[in-house]
Formats: sequence, structure tokens, C-alpha cells
Amino acid sequence: MAGRLENKTAIVCGAGSIGPGWGNGKAVACLFAQEGAKVLAIDCNKSAAEETCHLIHEKGGIAEPLETDVTDEKQVESAVERCIKLFGRVDVLHNNVGIFNAGNLENTTISTWKKIMGVNIESVFLTCKKVIPYMIQQKGGAIVNISSITAFYYLGSPYLAYNASKGAIVSFSRNLAAHYAADQIRINCILPGMIDTPMAKDAVIKMSGKTEAELDFKTIAEVRDAKIPIGRVGSARDVANAALFLASDESAYITGTELIVDGGLSCTSLPRG
Repeated sequence: MAGRLENKTAIVCGAGSIGPGWGNGKAVACLFAQEGAKVLAIDCNKSAAEETCHLIHEKGGIAEPLETDVTDEKQVESAVERCIKLFGRVDVLHNNVGIFNAGNLENTTISTWKKIMGVNIESVFLTCKKVIPYMIQQKGGAIVNISSITAFYYLGSPYLAYNASKGAIVSFSRNLAAHYAADQIRINCILPGMIDTPMAKDAVIKMSGKTEAELDFKTIAEVRDAKIPIGRVGSARDVANAALFLASDESAYITGTELIVDGGLSCTSLPRG
């Protein structure tokens, strides 16, 4: 079914990709545009946002890139105002910005903790704070926040600050969903499991302490695939499809909940990363 976001405007935060391939935000922005949305593609990397918009334009879609630091309140406010100026409204907000860091309680520094929280949850707070007033005026909207199954599950490695930030996104989203339901604003989370993205690849390299050339990514992929009940690691398109559903009117009676996209990993007795 085409045109599921026809006549809607979407702000996609983290719409670029940190390397070659498809990140979740990039896939979401392109799919939203493919389904008829006008997209403001926000990223801290201008060229990454421009690349996403170029892909959208090639398919005849409408998109505008905007370099924005979503941890900066004034920049977020300016970005939302830019969307209103360009497209007249904002129907969908998709929060995909996030950073990753391995570490347990003993080796997580306060500076690392603050950085992870600042990017992963404070950015969601700021974008929602600046977008929701417009959605109230419009009498409706949809917000889709990317969390992670690590919000609820320990996957065998210590990612203390990252996991805590993802749990905070779930609690934050539920609170907002209840508060703004009467304004016809729906807020939901997507909880991805193992997803094959440039960010995930970068995390593997950093955690291994090796160079990319020294790692056998084919073997790594095979080991990961074997751990997923459905038999494969997810793709950015899998996450984008979930985001499209939650952003569209098809989910009009769904708010304050989490959609797990993990191939069944969280159904296993002891999920492992």
C-alpha cells in the first residue's frame, strides 16, 4: 500500500549514516518520503543528511537536509521552526539519534555517563519539547522514539550507560503518551535487537580493539545470525518498516507502547549479544 504518509510532514533526527550502507535513520527518512511524507532530514553531519536527501530526490520525494546538534536547545528549536516554515506543520517526529559505549559501573566515567545520557535521552526530551506544542495546535501527531531491547535485557556485555539511556527513553515515552493522549498525540518506542548498520559495525570494531581489516565480519555475522530465532540479524529496513507503521494512521489506536524488532531474540531464555 503506497501513500501511507501522504500529505504529512516528518522530522527525522539522525537521518544520516556514519558510514557506507544503511543506518536506521537513513532508512526511515527514505521510506517516509517514499510513502508520501515531506521530510526534514536532521543530522549533526551535514553531508550525511545531504546524501539521504539526494537518495530521496532521486526517487521523486521531497526532503530538506539540515545540520543540527539535537543536544542543543536553540538548534533544535531552530530546526523545528525551519520545518514549519518549509512545510507548514509537523505530523511525525522520529528520534533516531544515539551513541554507544561499552562499560560497566567500575570503568564508566562520569563524563562518559553524561555524554551518553545527553545524546541518547536529552535529545529526545528537547525534540519532543519543541515539537509537541505544534502538534497540540494541529490536534494530533505521532512520535516514534528508538530505544533498544537492552532497555529491558542484559545481552551478556556491560553497556551500563547505553542500556540505562535506552530504558529512560521507554519511561519518558510512556509518560508523554499518557499525558498527551487527549491531544491526539501518539508516542511509541521501537526496540531494535541486533541490526546490521554502520553504527553496529563501528561498535564491533571499537569493542574488539582491532582494525576493520583484522576482523572477519562474515564469521561474526554467521555467529550472530545463529543466535537469532528467526535466523538472521535485522536490517535498517526492518526498523524503518516498524517506524512507518507507528507513524501512519494504521496505528491510530496505539500509543504508549513498545514495538520490539529483534527477530525473536528477546523471546529466548537467555538472549546474548
